[in-house]
Amino acid sequence: MKIIEALKKIKDLRRKADDLVSKVKQHCADLDCETPIYPDQKRQISEWIQAHSDIVKEILHLKTSITRTNLKTEVTIELGDKFVTKPICDWIERRRTLANLEEVMYRSLTDKGLKDTYQNQLTPNAPVTIIKKRLYFDPIERDKKIELYRSEPSKIDSTLEIINAVTDLLEK
Repeated sequence: MKIIEALKKIKDLRRKADDLVSKVKQHCADLDCETPIYPDQKRQISEWIQAHSDIVKEILHLKTSITRTNLKTEVTIELGDKFVTKPICDWIERRRTLANLEEVMYRSLTDKGLKDTYQNQLTPNAPVTIIKKRLYFDPIERDKKIELYRSEPSKIDSTLEIINAVTDLLEK
């Protein structure tokens, strides 16, 4: 089974689990003056609960296999002018939060709105002092990093879509 198949199966299993919860909720009790919907309603409820339990076990099995696969499968992605190799799980975390954290750091590098100014001296005929702003970073490098980290999630997405479609789940 491929990763994408397992992800879709988990989604379908969750839908089925929700349906079973709904059925149990609807039919788990009634008044003795009502006619039960099922011939042996108690047995039916027990069967739905067991089916739900089996679904939960299958979801866990699939998620564990996906996690194992994500930990052990190395993927190389070109970022900027470098090829970077990491396990799928690292790429997922970079996609979710870490690339954005990197971008936020580089976006914090600004000139803070400072302008070069002139300061007149208090004594007559004294030269005017020019006060210049100083930057403790390279603006060109900052802009490159911002663009790199802004585009990283889409590169990760496109690569992992392919990887998820072609990579087999790793069982125990």
